[in-house]
Amino acid sequence: MAKNKDAISANSGTHNVLASGTKLIGEITSEEDFRVDGIIEGNIFCKGKIIVGPTSTIIGNIECTNIELLGNVTGNILCSNTVVLRASCIISGDLKTEVIEIEPGAKFEGKCSTYYQQKQLEPQME
Repeated sequence: MAKNKDAISANSGTHNVLASGTKLIGEITSEEDFRVDGIIEGNIFCKGKIIVGPTSTIIGNIECTNIELLGNVTGNILCSNTVVLRASCIISGDLKTEVIEIEPGAKFEGKCSTYYQQKQLEPQME
């Protein structure tokens, strides 16, 4: 049994999925890639790539390394590398990133800054 557990934990390239028809209320923290096809009401913190599928809705802020948006997001996005807005996405919130790609037809309402500082991800100490 220990061999199977070791093999699973050593597997790289894993990712998480929130399937269509699933609703989650609360904060999500992930070390790996994350795909959302359901509904999330809460903030997402991901050290990998997030894919927001075409059937998804996210109401909350997102912090990640990379993100590809095909669905709906209401909230701010802080991305340390690349944001891709696909034609089917509807975004309402501010974006901060290094690189942004926008397909014709993508809907975006908010401010966009392509000047990103890593220190913004660190918790603020008072």
